[in-house]
Amino acid sequence: MSTWVVGKIVEVKHWTDQLFSLIVQAPVNAFVAGQFTRIGMYVNSTIIQRAYSYLNAPNDPNLEFYIATVLEGKFTPLLRALCSGDTVMLTKEAYGRFVLDEIPSCANLWMLASGTGIGPYLSILADHDERLDQFSNIVLVHATRFYKNLNYLSQIKKLKNIYSSKLRVQTITSQEKSYNSLFGRIPTLIENNSLEKKVGLPLNISNSHVMLCGNPHMISDTKEILKKKYGMKDHVRRNPGHITQERYW
Repeated sequence: MSTWVVGKIVEVKHWTDQLFSLIVQAPVNAFVAGQFTRIGMYVNSTIIQRAYSYLNAPNDPNLEFYIATVLEGKFTPLLRALCSGDTVMLTKEAYGRFVLDEIPSCANLWMLASGTGIGPYLSILADHDERLDQFSNIVLVHATRFYKNLNYLSQIKKLKNIYSSKLRVQTITSQEKSYNSLFGRIPTLIENNSLEKKVGLPLNISNSHVMLCGNPHMISDTKEILKKKYGMKDHVRRNPGHITQERYW
């Protein structure tokens, strides 16, 4: 059974009509970059809760969560209406195996995200864990519908400056064409070789591992292409593979 703690809202960043970030301070236990917690609110004496990945590095006291509003939902509109000084509930413990310890050693690590799925990657990269040293190249891909939804691009660029040539960044938009972004969906751009060509690095079953986070349709479609085109398979401890995933709903 989860132990809940009270978190105080430090800031709510409204990026667009539907995308926002909560910055919270709460006495949670230490977590590993890539993990998630559960955020809850009391509604009619019952806690409504959802899982959200930490976007901040574990040593940052400001806990940050990147959230998409589900307009017809019961929970995210309540979160979106919060203001600085309000409170929410967080589980004291963190969860999840979408962490570096679960990734097998390889030359090239591909971090593929759609929408708010960029969160755990930013936490992992901001943590600067020495386990990142095992990879020769890290490819960070963020796919959104519109350029205006690339809300963490400035933070990604700062990480790019820190990691230099080790980190390759590629943005993708699916509903409009924008400068320096690929146009389309992740699975299609893998299937037609556009992503590899733009990044300048081949996807290869012998030296690559792919992390997938975000929309479940993106994950399932991308996995299908990776399995069909490269012979990749899901990675689990007892049966090592090439694909690690974190579904967002």
